[in-house]
Amino acid sequence: MKLRPLGKTGMQVSEIGFGAWAIGGGMWGKTNDPVSHDALRRALDLGCNFVDTAAVYGDGHSEQLVGKIHRERGGKFYVATKVPPKDFNWPPVKNCPVKKAFPAKWVREQTENSLRHLGMDCVDLQQIHVWSSNWVHETEWVETLQRLRDEGKIRFIGVSVNDHAPAQALELARSGLADTIQVIHNVFDQSPEDELFPLCLEKEVGILARVPLDEGSLTGKFTYDTTFAKGDWRKDYFPADVLRETVDRVEKLKPLIAREAPSLAVGALKYCLSQPAVSTVIPGIRSPEQALANCSASDGKLLSPQLLKDLKKHRWVRSG
Repeated sequence: MKLRPLGKTGMQVSEIGFGAWAIGGGMWGKTNDPVSHDALRRALDLGCNFVDTAAVYGDGHSEQLVGKIHRERGGKFYVATKVPPKDFNWPPVKNCPVKKAFPAKWVREQTENSLRHLGMDCVDLQQIHVWSSNWVHETEWVETLQRLRDEGKIRFIGVSVNDHAPAQALELARSGLADTIQVIHNVFDQSPEDELFPLCLEKEVGILARVPLDEGSLTGKFTYDTTFAKGDWRKDYFPADVLRETVDRVEKLKPLIAREAPSLAVGALKYCLSQPAVSTVIPGIRSPEQALANCSASDGKLLSPQLLKDLKKHRWVRSG
C-alpha cells in the first residue's frame, strides 16, 4: 500500500482508505458486525491506515465498530469522523445560517459523543458533514473545532462538501480554515478536477475522494434487473431509468479500463489516484473480499495519460 501526504497535516495516509458508512447499517440495510470487523482487519493488514466514519452512520454504530478495532490494533490507524448538521438537512438550505446547522454547543456535543462511541480521547480528523459557502464568513463552526483542537480532542479540521458541488468549496480552500476537504470524485463525476483539485494542490489542502465507485455501479456488477436489499437507499438513487442509463454507460467503460486494470473497480479507483491532489480514496468496504479488491488498486501503477484522456469523454453527473 502506497502512502500520500494528507495536505499540510503531516499525516501520511494510505492511498486506499476505508469508507465506513455501509458497515453502520441504517440506510444500507442489514449488516453483519463480525464480517464488518473482519473487513476492517483485512484492510488494515493490507496497509490501509485511514478510516472515515460519521456520527450518523447507523446512529453511531459505525463509530463503535471502528473504535473496537482501533483499540484492538493499539490505535495504529487514523480515524476521521463527522458532525451532522443540527437541522439534518442534506444539503443545507440555501444561505442557511451556520447557527442553525452547526452551532457551537452542537459541534461540541456531537464531537464528544463521537469520542465516546469510538472510545478515543482524541480523533485525528473531525469534519462537518455538509457545507454552505456562506459559512466561510460565519466562523462559529470552525472556532469551536479550533477550541476542541486546542483541548486535545481533535487533531485536524475538515469539511465534507455536498454531493456534486465542488465549486462551493473554492473559497473554503482559499481561506485556510480546513485542513481537508472531502468530495465526490469518480470516472463519471470529474467536476472536482476543474478548479477544486488544482486549488487544493496549490494550498496544500488534503483531499478525501468519496464515492469512487459511484455507489457500486463502477464495480460493473449492476444489470438492468439489479434490485437492492430492503432498507438500501440506493433503490432511490438508481430508479429504473437511471439504472438503465448507468449500466449502458458502465458497459462502454469496461473495454477501456480493461486495457490497464484487472477489473473495472480497480481501474475506477486508479482513476481517482491518478489525480495528484487526491490524498486518499475512501470506497465503502463491507467484507474482507472487498477490502482485498479495493486495496489492490494501490500498487504504484497509475493509469496512462492516454487512458485518462479517453476517460474524460465519459464524464457524466446523473440527473436522477
